[in-house]
Amino acid sequence: MAQTVMQNQRGITSFQPLDVELRNVFKFFNQELAVHGIDLDIKQGEFFSILGPSGCGKTTTLRLIAGFERADAGKVLIQGKSMTNVPPYRRPVNTVFQSYALFNHLNVWDNIAFGLRLKKLRKSEIENRVQEALKLVKMESLRSRSPSQLSGGQQQRVALARALVNRPAVLLLDEPLGALDLKLRKEMQVELSNLHKDLGLTFVMVTHDQEEALSLSDRIAVMNQGKIEQIGTPSQIYECPQTPFVADFIGETNLFTGEIVEVDSSNIKVATKTGLTIVVNRTEETPTELSKTVVVSVRPEKIQLSLYPPTLPTNYFEGKLNNIMYLGTHVNYVVELTNGIKINVLQPNTFGSLPDQDTLIYVWWAETDSLAL
Repeated sequence: MAQTVMQNQRGITSFQPLDVELRNVFKFFNQELAVHGIDLDIKQGEFFSILGPSGCGKTTTLRLIAGFERADAGKVLIQGKSMTNVPPYRRPVNTVFQSYALFNHLNVWDNIAFGLRLKKLRKSEIENRVQEALKLVKMESLRSRSPSQLSGGQQQRVALARALVNRPAVLLLDEPLGALDLKLRKEMQVELSNLHKDLGLTFVMVTHDQEEALSLSDRIAVMNQGKIEQIGTPSQIYECPQTPFVADFIGETNLFTGEIVEVDSSNIKVATKTGLTIVVNRTEETPTELSKTVVVSVRPEKIQLSLYPPTLPTNYFEGKLNNIMYLGTHVNYVVELTNGIKINVLQPNTFGSLPDQDTLIYVWWAETDSLAL
């Protein structure tokens, strides 16, 4: 089985088995490039999400792993074995679809048992496995109901049980919660997370929901136009985006385009085309070439508001409140600076009175909260 080298906190090298590998994979549809030379290593027992907007190639990537599509170039390996000529039903994976794809003429028990009966397993083994799967998803009491008698969340659980009953090495989830309402989606996110921890299986999920990916995943691959923009943990993806696309797609952000006009040992200074001067704290990844064009990202929740000029040397700007949106737990402010640029600011709702629109106000943020891309 393929392995990836990991280091623990003491610096001792260990080997982490890989369940899924994609090596320079390409896929065309009618001469249109859907997947553009992607490489992935998905570790055994990992909850891995592929995240991106509609049409970015994420579902095609999942279908390549499942075997429903065949790569035009490159290799797909599962548990170290090439899947080039292996049909979907012989791969050690099972897929849960957004539509659930349950058989309406079969009850819950028979839906879950369907795949096992195709494999012609002994009746006693089928009984044991189905009972075990029902228990995992807490559906024992509804075993005799038809899909039409179940809620969306219950149907989702049956679809999960039907996939898990085959004991796959890898569970593929194609927008698994996309058809559920917001409250039920939140509940199912918790259940999916608990199920993953209990089973220890490798989960590979495709989603366009950023919050879902951030809350469930061990690691995330962000895709755009058939390519992978960045792979990392949820905190790495959110706090340290490597491209403007990732910064803009994951959560909300304010983006400022400008040129590097000054560099020292701690910071870089960026002059934007709109006349702002922004100071960015340097990290190992920060570009430092003078006159280089960069995009500065500042998250709305990192920005502070003040009715008075802050006693700061940098990164504070005057403006007026353009819009105020009450969001319950938070308040979203849109501040129009004196140069006409609009900045989004997200503040916790502290139950104080909200300022009036058109109020003169100052926005400011720390140099460490600016990120140059």
